Amino acid sequence: MTLTKIKKIGVLLCMLFISRIVIAQTSSSLSKEFDLAGERSIEAQYYIMESKLVNYSLDGTRTGNDVFRLYLKYEPSEQGEEYICTKFTVQLDDAPEVTVPVLDNWSYVYYPDIDEQGQVFGIDHSRFDNLKDENGNPIPPDKSYHVYNAFIDFHSFCNVFAQPTTEGRGIQDLTKIGQKIVHAAAFSEPPTNLGENIEDGSFFKNGEITLEFRGLGIVNDKTCAIIGYDSGESNYKMISKPMPNFEVITTGTSHYFGDIYKDLATNWVQKVTLAEFVVSETTLPMPPNTINSINEREIIIKNVNEEEFNPQ
Repeated sequence: MTLTKIKKIGVLLCMLFISRIVIAQTSSSLSKEFDLAGERSIEAQYYIMESKLVNYSLDGTRTGNDVFRLYLKYEPSEQGEEYICTKFTVQLDDAPEVTVPVLDNWSYVYYPDIDEQGQVFGIDHSRFDNLKDENGNPIPPDKSYHVYNAFIDFHSFCNVFAQPTTEGRGIQDLTKIGQKIVHAAAFSEPPTNLGENIEDGSFFKNGEITLEFRGLGIVNDKTCAIIGYDSGESNYKMISKPMPNFEVITTGTSHYFGDIYKDLATNWVQKVTLAEFVVSETTLPMPPNTINSINEREIIIKNVNEEEFNPQ
C-alpha cells in the first residue's frame, strides 16, 4: 500500500470519527428539554401580517382574490399588552390597494379572553362598523369581517397558541421535540357577532386543536422552536341582515393549519404561516336561494425590524 493511499484512508477515518461526534452532539442537543413558556423580553415588536383570500366556484374557477395587510406594533405599557395598528390596507380583486383610515394609529390593550361586552380579545366591535376606504368607498360587510378577523387571527396564533395557558394544556406542555398535545382551545366556540354587520347567534366552533413541537429553525437570525398547529374539523354559522327583513345565513366547515416560529431567547413569535380551506352554503330569502362556495386562505405573519415596518 502506497503512502498516498494510507494518507487517504487516514483522512477518511478522521472524517468518519468527526461526523460521528457531530451526530452524537446534535442528537443530544435535540433530545433535551426546552422551555417554550418563558416570559417575553420587554421590547417593542413590529409585525406585518398578510392575509390572502381566494374564492372558487364549484367548477374550480377562481372568482375572487382579496388581500388584507395589517401593520401592528407592540409597545410595553403599564396598562398591559398595548398594540398599535399603524396601517391596514385592503386590495379587492384587481382594484388598487387602499388604506382603511379609521384604523390608522388605532391602539388597544389585548385582553386574553372575552370581555364584558362580549368582545373577543377586547377588540372593539364598533371600530369595524360601516368601514370605508381612503377614497370614502364603503367596504362590503363580508370584507369588513375579514378586516376584523385579521386581529383575531393574529392574537390566536401569537398569544393563545404561542403563550402558556392558565387552564388546560398549552405550549408549556411541549418540552421535547416530537411531543403533541390537544390544546385547551379545542372545541371552543367564540362568538363572531360583529356590531351591525354580523348578528347574534353567529359562531365559529373549533375542532380538536393540536399543537406539535416539530423542531428548530432559524428566522431573523434567531433560533426558533417550530410549533405546528391544526384546527381539526371546524364549523361556523354567520347571520347577517344587510337590510331590514333580509336575513342571510351562511354555514360551513373549515380546516386550518400551519406553523409558529418562536424565538427561544426572547420568546417572541418571529413568523406564522397558515393555510385554510373553507366550504360553505349561503341561504338567501330570494332566488337563487342558496349559493355554494369554496374558499382558500393563506396567512403569513412576519416579525420585522423598525426600518422595514416604517420604510422611508
